[in-house]
Amino acid sequence: MPGLVMRKRASLMNEDIRKKFIRRKPIEKSVDDIIEGLLSRDRTMLSRAITLIESNAGRHKKPAEEMLQRLLPLSGDSIRIGITGVPGAGKSTFIEAFGLLLCNKGHRVAVLAVDPSSTLHGGSILGDKTRMERLANHPNAFIRPSPSGGTLGGVHRKTRETIIACEAAGYDVLLIETVGVGQSEVMVRGMVDFFMLLVLTGAGDELQGMKKGIMELADAIIVNKADGRNLELAKKTQREYKQILHFLKPATKGWTTPALTCSALYQEGIDEVWEMVLRYMKLTKESGLFFENRQIQAKEWLYAQIKEQLESSFFGNDKVKTLVPEIEKKVMDGEMTVTKASGLLFDVFYDK
Repeated sequence: MPGLVMRKRASLMNEDIRKKFIRRKPIEKSVDDIIEGLLSRDRTMLSRAITLIESNAGRHKKPAEEMLQRLLPLSGDSIRIGITGVPGAGKSTFIEAFGLLLCNKGHRVAVLAVDPSSTLHGGSILGDKTRMERLANHPNAFIRPSPSGGTLGGVHRKTRETIIACEAAGYDVLLIETVGVGQSEVMVRGMVDFFMLLVLTGAGDELQGMKKGIMELADAIIVNKADGRNLELAKKTQREYKQILHFLKPATKGWTTPALTCSALYQEGIDEVWEMVLRYMKLTKESGLFFENRQIQAKEWLYAQIKEQLESSFFGNDKVKTLVPEIEKKVMDGEMTVTKASGLLFDVFYDK
């Protein structure tokens, strides 16, 4: 009997501990609550707004759309800077140093990491707040990875919408970091005002593996790690890039793409990078190109969204889903042309 009593007591104690430490589901906030929180510059509420934007749950679609529509008039008044870099260029160190400089100047900085994600689980593969701990703890900064669920289209849509929320929350400088290569750079270029490429010293070897197209996207090339014994090599690399840029078409009309050096580790040359961005903003606003680019980007976003919704509707159609495996097999086995196969699927989709 004593043993039975002891087991019952232990069971009750375990249940109490479980109830005490079990995580309760966070209470969902209304759109009014979220907007009120954003306007009062509540970072926690901004996180909730972005979570709503990124949610794939059907019940969140309309509230997210309503929230964004109401936030739209409060957005747009920021400098959107895209940052990419070759592996090992010190991108995280640079973003932290650059972000801290701006925060200390009184700016409010949001860092959004465009992350193609792990296709296995669809979540972010970045530890942004670990990588940029000092910046993450600054009261004027906000860091948020933007997982795509393995699709670049998802990155494009959700990051653009997150930009609206951050701007409405009062962040006047947005740093959009691209983690992927190739197509992700093109997408980020299409949602920012200024795009910079971080590179390492030793341009000769590096350029062998660098696509000319990515260099042509850049409004500036930054040679990082220009310090200590690496300083002279960094200056040599800077000269090499200047020669190459002379033969490339500038990414922005009327702007000569510069090559600068800096040391993010020692916070040297970071001020010059910011001064360059300000010169660019002044030039493009005076010429009207800044506003023209924003309008073009909005139009491109519209058509990208239409394509995404059409694709989602097509492959979400029950009849199409049923027929796809059979059609796929016939195409792969050489029994049916791709033209005929796609035509049959569209006939089913349109219920012909």
